[in-house]
Amino acid sequence: MEVNEAAVDYGKRNFTIEEYLEMENVSTEKHEYYQGEIFAMSGGKSQHNIISKNLMIALGTKLKGKPCQPYGSDARIHIEKNTLFTYPNLSVICGDMKSLNNDDHNFLNPTIIFEVLSRSTRNYDRTTKFKLYRDIPTLKEYVMVETESIGIEAWQLNNKGQWELREYQSLGDVLLLPSVQVSIEVKDIYEGTIAAK
Repeated sequence: MEVNEAAVDYGKRNFTIEEYLEMENVSTEKHEYYQGEIFAMSGGKSQHNIISKNLMIALGTKLKGKPCQPYGSDARIHIEKNTLFTYPNLSVICGDMKSLNNDDHNFLNPTIIFEVLSRSTRNYDRTTKFKLYRDIPTLKEYVMVETESIGIEAWQLNNKGQWELREYQSLGDVLLLPSVQVSIEVKDIYEGTIAAK
């Protein structure tokens, strides 16, 4: 998903979380919310969608029988500490799903978040959004996948509470997801994309 400028039709005034949720629950489009502002999100392009689909299939297969489930971009994640409501491209939630006021819509406890990068969101996903995601107490891994070339940045929270980076830049590499004891071949993530040709 791509994040656009603050939604103009909302007059740039600050909204409460309750107002945002009320609007979002009847909206046909997705919006992010952060500290009173609402931002429209647009859909991803074909390469973005192929990678998201490949990841969902691989995660669904590898997590079968485990207490963790993958969720696509319809799953809204809320970070109570900094107010962000957002729709990651994919997330993995382990154990019981926890949501804001038990509403079954605004999930609080992802273990892994995946963002498939685009030109317009790459810098935001790598910097500001990653900083916001680090406020999620349950988050163990954050994975960013390039669409225009083979490139995956996988951040993992180590046992000292520090984030460590692993990079994958070849179709022969294997993405390791230690928090859920899963590995995915990079070639499977990029199957059917221009970058894999």
